[in-house]
Amino acid sequence: MIGRFHEFSVHAPDVLASIGFYERLGFVQASTGEAWPYPYAVVTDGRIGIGLHCQELPASPLLAFVLPDLLHRLAALEAAGIEIVDRQLGGDAFNQAAIGAPGGLQLRLLEARTYSPVHRPPGTTSKLGWFEQIALPVADAEGAARYWERLGFVLAGEAEEPLPHLGITSDEVSLALLPPGTLAGPALVFTHAAMPGRIRALRDAGLEFARRLPAGLDADRNALLVAPEGTQILLTAGP
Repeated sequence: MIGRFHEFSVHAPDVLASIGFYERLGFVQASTGEAWPYPYAVVTDGRIGIGLHCQELPASPLLAFVLPDLLHRLAALEAAGIEIVDRQLGGDAFNQAAIGAPGGLQLRLLEARTYSPVHRPPGTTSKLGWFEQIALPVADAEGAARYWERLGFVLAGEAEEPLPHLGITSDEVSLALLPPGTLAGPALVFTHAAMPGRIRALRDAGLEFARRLPAGLDADRNALLVAPEGTQILLTAGP
């Protein structure tokens, strides 16, 4: 109902510093268009695109989706009871709108893509491993899941790894709804069976990890990175 997942958008005051950080992790830059009147870059591992916006966003991070024929699709969303909290539409504007989501998250709906897809060989991953999902702390996981189902997501059920959560999914992205306080905010989750070795390699390469992990995570098998712009990246060996 809200289109195809496009990017994990964040406010990056120093775009170049953020680009350098992600390139050290094996991400590559995508070719961006001129949708935004400020410095903007996208880094990707082929599965998740991270939009680095120099200008402050209505919320950071926010999840961006591409929804063609936006004007008419917004009417359908409103008819379904979804509140549109902002809209910028017209012949002289890049059409976009925003809706709220549980946990204080904001979703940005775009008329068209703002960067070109990057095709990497099947099975290729960054140094972080396989992008698994976006973790979202929410006060009411079941209520949040019902909201996301109204937007076209499908309930994947409860799971205990890497942290107890309720999973929901779409064709392009999966979300893990966590209890409040588990993480300081949304996080990108990467998994790999050999994650302890990857963590050691990243540490040997000079990457600094957060000193504290969410309760219940084994520091030998999990780690938390924080990017220059504040994005949380959770690395886990999985079950």
